[in-house]
Amino acid sequence: MVMEGKPYHEPTLREALKDVSLVFVNTNGLVIGEKAEIYWGIRLYELAREFRVKRFVYAGLECASKLGNFNANYRTSILDGKGKVVDYISRQPTAPTGWSILTSCPYVEGLSEFLRPLPDPSDPETMIFAAPLGNGKCPLIHLEDYGLYARWLFDNPTRSNGLELHVGTEDIAWKDLAAVFTAVTGTGAVYRDFTLDESFQLGMWPNPEALLGVTGSPDDSSCMTIRKNYSGFWNTWKDDLTKRDYQLLDEILPTRVKSVKEWMEKIGYRGNYASVLKDRRDAARK
Repeated sequence: MVMEGKPYHEPTLREALKDVSLVFVNTNGLVIGEKAEIYWGIRLYELAREFRVKRFVYAGLECASKLGNFNANYRTSILDGKGKVVDYISRQPTAPTGWSILTSCPYVEGLSEFLRPLPDPSDPETMIFAAPLGNGKCPLIHLEDYGLYARWLFDNPTRSNGLELHVGTEDIAWKDLAAVFTAVTGTGAVYRDFTLDESFQLGMWPNPEALLGVTGSPDDSSCMTIRKNYSGFWNTWKDDLTKRDYQLLDEILPTRVKSVKEWMEKIGYRGNYASVLKDRRDAARK
């Protein structure tokens, strides 16, 4: 059943939770901001308890600030908001409402959108994978497998109750990403590392000083600029603050895509643009 309504509206949520036994929650901090994401993540858990939901699965992200010992270089609301909700849920009892957390990372499908390579202006036959990543490795997750991990959490309540599962396809350095692209496509590619400031001059963000998550109030001082958000975001991966247990992921999902190379071969990847996120598709229609 599909129910029409506002996802951040308690009367709507109360109606939606009637006679529901399984709940999967994925809030959009890019739109609503860190403050609202923390509130609604916690409130949705509370409502699940009130409505006697049997299983509650929360789509989490890493709390970059906490992993970075609260160094301001890692502060990014687009990760930290969900990370703080993860901290809250992980301290709750596993009965009567069992809970699991599915902690993710950037989508590998982003290589067709905001992470895609661009032709080298001085050599159009060569593609450039550019990122302010240094020698760090960025984890990427195949969305289809992400869904299968979520299904596993619901299908295996005895094992998954109280589990925070950190998922990914592979942690990959961008120089290796360029090499894999060449191996799969036959097209030359290179990795170009650059500074964070240079990354904001590429045109992806027309105004890096704009605030993210200002749907509540454009004057909300708790909102961070695009520049600050994505600086912390990239620093988190650049300094390898996160870890995944790929042996466990192989055990849980033996059929998973196990590398970016395998994903490229699976979809016939050529570096072309393809819309992944719904908000970008909606914006393109306007």
